[in-house]
Amino acid sequence: MLTLSFSLKISSNHLTFEMATKISNAAMFGLSPENMSSLEHLPLELDSSFLNTSTIIALCVFFALLCACIIIGHLLEENRWANESITALLLGLCAGGVVFLIRKGASSHLLKFSEDLFFLYLLPPIIFNAGFQVKKKRFFKNFSTILLFGIFGTVISFCIISLGVFWIFRKIGVKSLSLKDHLAIGAIMSATDSVCTLQVLSQDETPFLYSIVFGEGVVNDATSIVLFNSVQTLDFHNIDGLTVLKLIGTFLYLLFTSTALGIAVGLLSAFIIKTLYFGRHSTDREFALMILMAYLSYLLAELLNLSGILTVFFCGIVMSHYTWHNVTESSRITTKHAFATMSFIAETFIFLYVGMDALDIDKWRESKASAGTSAAVSSTLFALVLVGRAAFVFPIANILNCVQKRESSKIHFKQQFIMWWAGLMRGAVTIALSYNQFASSTRKSPESALMITSTIIVVLFSTIVCGSVTKPLIEAVLLRHRKPMVSDFTDNVSLEDLGVLLLESGDPSNSNNNQPARRASSLRLLISHPTTTVHYFWRKFDDRFMRPMFGGRGFVPFVPSTPTGAADESSSA
Repeated sequence: MLTLSFSLKISSNHLTFEMATKISNAAMFGLSPENMSSLEHLPLELDSSFLNTSTIIALCVFFALLCACIIIGHLLEENRWANESITALLLGLCAGGVVFLIRKGASSHLLKFSEDLFFLYLLPPIIFNAGFQVKKKRFFKNFSTILLFGIFGTVISFCIISLGVFWIFRKIGVKSLSLKDHLAIGAIMSATDSVCTLQVLSQDETPFLYSIVFGEGVVNDATSIVLFNSVQTLDFHNIDGLTVLKLIGTFLYLLFTSTALGIAVGLLSAFIIKTLYFGRHSTDREFALMILMAYLSYLLAELLNLSGILTVFFCGIVMSHYTWHNVTESSRITTKHAFATMSFIAETFIFLYVGMDALDIDKWRESKASAGTSAAVSSTLFALVLVGRAAFVFPIANILNCVQKRESSKIHFKQQFIMWWAGLMRGAVTIALSYNQFASSTRKSPESALMITSTIIVVLFSTIVCGSVTKPLIEAVLLRHRKPMVSDFTDNVSLEDLGVLLLESGDPSNSNNNQPARRASSLRLLISHPTTTVHYFWRKFDDRFMRPMFGGRGFVPFVPSTPTGAADESSSA
């Protein structure tokens, strides 16, 4: 009796675990339980497998499309009008159309967009690799400019889009949206698609633009999500004068705490690997620890309701500055290529996913909107995107030009135009936030479905049209008859920058009296050359306090079995 009871208990647990596994796998790829039940069952001896047939088919389709994207992207490497993002998006549309025809338009839940798959599995490796591979010197040299465009620019765009939606939608006939929905749309449409943008910008041909657009794209996505989360926390039933202050306070709290968490986890990983030095036994452990702690930083941020994008981005920067130099040479090569490969596959997967999800026929049916209404809403959203981006790119760039002393450091109008155009593309972050706001079970209304379908139209149009035109536009505006500019070579230290670090006399009249020159005060250097001065004092602080504790460039671990350790032992003897 005991044996029989134990067998039944195991069988029950086996079936429960099998059912949970199938539902979990189905949910990851957008399969719903009712969609699974509609499929034909396999024979009993095969149906007892832990793997579900629908999941295997979805995996086969996606992996085959990924391979096709890589091959086609390689063949179109030199093409002016196409890139891998557009290729993946079009292949996703074609694959979604084929599945739609095979199912005869009955249901398209197979293509349902999953927020968990996007935010938990696809986005983290992309953002982490962006921080890990970033050229830190160039990025932080333009850091103040990046923050102005990425934070203040996004807030300006958020305000303009929210006000425009509130005013225009009522005239179109979309009247059931609340104030919270209008603000959420402003945050949703302010999120740019930095992935597609960076594929058409060259870091070698336009390094200054690449640095600005790249940095702004990452900070913009994080700022948009922080604004979106801040809007969700506000109580719009009791709006008073403190509501704006609460929104700003929540935004600043999420911004600084998310950044601090990423830096803390990155420093912790550097300290652990430097102190324990896993490489003396196994290089696999140090590589695995880097991956797990990077992903842990993102999960901790989401668990604490912070911005996972900012956290994992700065975690990647800190890991590349300290942790990466603490591992063995073989692990450095492995991590660099492994992180880039995971990011590349995730990027391609996202665009395939978005392309296939665009043909979710249920959302188009639920909207119950005419073609004219759908076109009017989509056109309004994209027009507000154009106006919202122009409202901060050109003013902020011209304000910076008035502050800059050197002509080579100014952002010329052609560069401003490319920055405006390159930031018009919208991508998976926009779609994911749109689903989060309008696709919940409590929001089953035609206008909620209309917002999702209109968002999909904006994403498809901006990615395919704007993305395909960006590369030829850059060649026509910037690269044709282009003369080398000092600002393009931002890694070279100018004579003026070097002069900041030299002794400066406090009084010119003292130079003729052979009196010792006085060093310029830190405040004077900070005011006259803020970026170079901050970098100079940071290097001194880093070399004196940070590197001895957390390692970094030049760190050589002491291992008795290595030639370095043997030499140290012999010298000490």
